[in-house]
Amino acid sequence: MGVIESLKHTIVVSCQAMPNEPLYKEECMAAMMKSVLNGGAGGLRVAGVRDVKNAKKITSVPVIGLTKPDEIPPNWKEIVYITPSIKHVSFLIKAGADIIAFDGTSRKHENCTVEEIIKYIKMNRRVSMADISTLEEGINCEKLGVNMLSTTLSGYTQFSPLKNDGPDFELLENLVKTVKIPVVLEGRIWTPEEVDKAFELGAHCVVIGSAITRPQLITKRFIFRKDK
Repeated sequence: MGVIESLKHTIVVSCQAMPNEPLYKEECMAAMMKSVLNGGAGGLRVAGVRDVKNAKKITSVPVIGLTKPDEIPPNWKEIVYITPSIKHVSFLIKAGADIIAFDGTSRKHENCTVEEIIKYIKMNRRVSMADISTLEEGINCEKLGVNMLSTTLSGYTQFSPLKNDGPDFELLENLVKTVKIPVVLEGRIWTPEEVDKAFELGAHCVVIGSAITRPQLITKRFIFRKDK
């Protein structure tokens, strides 16, 4: 069974932390990955060469790799910061990532185009996943030959205003109806009911991050509710 097919109807868990967060330590991230795998995660989405390598050591489920800067810049809505160049793609390929996630928006990349990134990933026999924020970006990436689309950046670019604090089901539904490649729902997923709805709408798989692996954000949701 291929990598893409093995992800069908699974929950992929995004195990990520920023360098200034306690869980960023290598042993912490490795423990987090093992924990979600024990819980039944069908795949992992991890950032950076270190965590891709560690993920490949402990599991045979698909590992989605990406790169991010150590600090997200203030103008993050206007710039590409998820796997922004072919150089970053090559780091992830050498680390062993099965799927390479990259920014598939229309924003300017580092010394390359989205098409060149997709071709490079294909040349190295890996699966390409475009993180997009609009239907038009998804259609464009499909035309360029990408293998999968993810709604990761919906609400996080200047082209996609954040409409609410939940998943972008509208974008998911429109993508599923329009493109022929697998579409992944990612972003602001907090409940099992939202996962069920995603699959009902045709999501290939669902990526969950903060609701599982970011305790500071989970805590804030409870504190905010208490203060109401």
